[in-house]
Amino acid sequence: MAQGLGGKLYTVNLARKITADRALGGSTRTSALGVVGFLCLCPGILLGSLPARAQSPQPPLPPGTETVLPSAPDNDGTAGQQQPAERLPGIISGTIVDQDGSGVVGARVTLVREEQSPNQEVLTSDDGQFSFANVAPGAFQLTITAAGFATQGFSGTLRSGERNSVPQITLMVAANFTEVRVEFSTIELAQEQLKDQEKQRVFGVIPNFYVSYVSNAAPLSPKQKFQLAWKSTVDPVTFGVTGVVAGVEQATNQFGGYGQGAQGYAKRYGASYADVVTGTFIGGAILPSLLKQDPRYFYKGTGTARSRVLYAVANSVICKGDNGHWQPNYSGLLGSLASGGISNLYYPPNDRSGVSLTFENMLIGIGETAAVNLLQEFVMRKLTPNVPNYQPATP
Repeated sequence: MAQGLGGKLYTVNLARKITADRALGGSTRTSALGVVGFLCLCPGILLGSLPARAQSPQPPLPPGTETVLPSAPDNDGTAGQQQPAERLPGIISGTIVDQDGSGVVGARVTLVREEQSPNQEVLTSDDGQFSFANVAPGAFQLTITAAGFATQGFSGTLRSGERNSVPQITLMVAANFTEVRVEFSTIELAQEQLKDQEKQRVFGVIPNFYVSYVSNAAPLSPKQKFQLAWKSTVDPVTFGVTGVVAGVEQATNQFGGYGQGAQGYAKRYGASYADVVTGTFIGGAILPSLLKQDPRYFYKGTGTARSRVLYAVANSVICKGDNGHWQPNYSGLLGSLASGGISNLYYPPNDRSGVSLTFENMLIGIGETAAVNLLQEFVMRKLTPNVPNYQPATP
């Protein structure tokens, strides 16, 4: 009923307005428009006079409220086109290993993108892993470099929002690095074996450094040969044994030109220790380094007693070369001659040996070496605790 009454009031007001316009002398055109408007509103008058339909009444619009019609689409044709999907950044990760399957630490991984600059770089972690975050989707290329390895590359495509874990990348050892790497590892192995040798002591006291119980031991470098000679000559037991020898010489009045008393003992001690130093360094370090020979005795430990005796005696005149082959022991023989010649500089004139005596002493030295080797082969190993494992040696 409110809607009907509203329609009637609006129509009456409009009729009154038309009558007022005509009374004011409005033009015929204005009066005609008023009549047309009146006729158009007649159906509203009739409908407004009809009773309301049996339905829930609609609340009237608040004063001033206007109906907003949807705007017409633009005429530029863009409304019918689909907007492009959003491109989300992703992650690229992976693992770098060597030929043994171990992770390569500190390898430099470079991410190359054609549309981006500069390139991104990361270093692999302790387990060889790497990761790039916030990478725009698209084609990419990885370049891996590491010291001692050949440069390796990998290409792929990253999709929007993807976590791309590339296949495991294996680095190959560089061709020009293989030889250096093998030489370095051999020196390290020899150093570890040398540490074990320097712990060998008969009865746990007397140095037994110049015997290798590992038949295929790594060859010593020149530095390690001098290290072994130095370790032997400065050992406290060496000083003690030298003192005993000097005491025996003084008691028997050997090298009488030195005299007696403290001065004579000091001279005998100095001469005896000089013999040890010159013989050890010349025959065990200097000449072996120049001639590439190994100054150690390699324990055999297997076979018949006869074969082991022959092996021990033979090692008084032969030795292993740094190349692993057996050869004449030039270092030991020439070292004995050189040491005997040098001793003529500090022994008393009456006790100095001539050339013939020097060669005679060299032959005596060969016999002494053979005797020591026999003790090494059959006795000293049993008296030397905690010796390393060994493999049979063959001359």
